[in-house]
Amino acid sequence: MSVLPSHLKYADSHEWVYLDEEGHAVVGITDFAQESLGDLMDVHLPEIGADIAQGEEIMSLESVKAASDIFSPLSGEVVAVNTELEDEPERVNDEPYDGGWLFKLAPHDLSEMDGLLSDSDYQGLIDQ
Repeated sequence: MSVLPSHLKYADSHEWVYLDEEGHAVVGITDFAQESLGDLMDVHLPEIGADIAQGEEIMSLESVKAASDIFSPLSGEVVAVNTELEDEPERVNDEPYDGGWLFKLAPHDLSEMDGLLSDSDYQGLIDQ
């Protein structure tokens, strides 16, 4: 298991988020989540333009072990998806915090970030 990046905020449903230089929320799943899923075989990305509420199911991942729903850590409009994952879903396994990002949102309410977990709080959650 890797060290958790400290610049990210985490949801208790095992997604991470940070704001990029354009103010978009970049979202992915944690190393803990990808290890739990195992080797990914398929990624069902959200539609660009979709409006999503915080905590709402937005997409799914399929692995050799199971299918898993992914929930949005923030409310917002989907402005980009990582289309490279359609041909290379294993990037989520290999680079969960970099090339394995899933989608970007134009966030509706940045104060929702305050309710997410820090790296140390998320580490405490997964250590239980």
